[in-house]
Amino acid sequence: MAPEEASTATTGGPRRRRVLVFPIPYQGHINPMFQVAGLLQDRGFAVTVFHTHFNAPDPSRHPAYDFVPVPDGLPAGSPGTVAATVEHIFAINGSCEAPFRERLAALLEAPGGRDEVACLVADAHLLTLMDVARQQGVPTLALRTGSAACFRNFMATPMLCDKGYLPVSAESQLDAPVRELPPYRVRDLMAVTSSRHEHDLVCKLLARAVEAVSTSAGFILNTFDALEADDLAATRRDLAGVPVFEVGPLHKISPASSSSLLPQDRSCLDWLDAQAPASVLYISFGSLASMSGEDLAEAAWGVANSRQPFLWALRPGLARGAALPDGFGAETEGRGLVVGWAPQEEVLAHGAVGGFWTHGGWNSALEGACGGVPMLCRPCFGDQMGNARYVEHVWRAGIALDGGVLERGAVERAVRRLMRSEEGEEMRGRARELGSRAAEAIAEGGSSRHSVDKLVNHIMSLWK
Repeated sequence: MAPEEASTATTGGPRRRRVLVFPIPYQGHINPMFQVAGLLQDRGFAVTVFHTHFNAPDPSRHPAYDFVPVPDGLPAGSPGTVAATVEHIFAINGSCEAPFRERLAALLEAPGGRDEVACLVADAHLLTLMDVARQQGVPTLALRTGSAACFRNFMATPMLCDKGYLPVSAESQLDAPVRELPPYRVRDLMAVTSSRHEHDLVCKLLARAVEAVSTSAGFILNTFDALEADDLAATRRDLAGVPVFEVGPLHKISPASSSSLLPQDRSCLDWLDAQAPASVLYISFGSLASMSGEDLAEAAWGVANSRQPFLWALRPGLARGAALPDGFGAETEGRGLVVGWAPQEEVLAHGAVGGFWTHGGWNSALEGACGGVPMLCRPCFGDQMGNARYVEHVWRAGIALDGGVLERGAVERAVRRLMRSEEGEEMRGRARELGSRAAEAIAEGGSSRHSVDKLVNHIMSLWK
């Protein structure tokens, strides 16, 4: 079925139908939301971005969009722990509720406003703001920026608690298989935390996200059928009545420009041009994850001792004030480059990159797979443990360094295994196959292109 046009001729000329979007203000959530906005704008929709003052996007990078800032009253600085991050999400919902209601009402009451607006696409962690939109007659669609497998974990959490998997009471439980959600082990579940307080907070967060999706008019996922066919089928079964649109990989299919909150050092691309094919280990632990100074030092010396060329995107604040150890620069001179932040999608697509050491966030895992690059995963929190499990045991395109304190000898062995062994070359072949499947999904007539068409038609059907 061909997608409808997102504008309608009137006596005053063509009238564009408008989609409202509201991302939660973390880099790993902002990027996919802007990519969805880019897809819809490319299909003819006007786009209005509601956003918090915290981590506000730069409107000058997206001149075709309208921007509506929503006061949040929150202090600057990103949360540093699981509990603080969850409480920050709850605080965003609460503090933005009234100002969002006022600004949405003003938009709808402007001349032609209510007639133009088709729907709100909001991050699934913004349940309160989705409720505000529905109260004002605006249909809502939920965007989850993780995998379909991860959302199945969200939905299964009450059952997992009932069956005694959660909360974890002993270290010995962590490696037990979760028979209802293979290939997960207990340690890979979302609600495995260090305290009962954190467990309760995370369970509330997951329940609210499930409610946001279940009460929405549609569910958008940054994945594709060939990558998660079984998990997508199970998600559709469990969400009977809510249409599911797998439109990924968004960073490949969307025409949106960068929405990075950090300045990217593009000089690293010139450095990569001078490196041998598939020789460089790219290292980045994402925009929110953190590590101790001790782990940073062990990671650095493990990489140095591997003698492997590397590009390290070392985000300011990653190690809570710690820096790379003394002597690291001299030891790696001539075969390593450290930058503050890198254009990751371009780096992973570069022919010189042969491996990716990542925290295992979904955006990074998807970008690694699409780039055909095998991964070394060091998960920190949230969905990262489950993603690392899929990279290693389902995709068989990488290695997981699970939990515990990093040790330089283990890092060195893992880097050599990924970059120089026959097993690593086999992982690289499987990663390249994943990249080929992603390319097929976004090609004309591919599964994700078809899903985008269905999404556009669905949004048009919501417009009154």
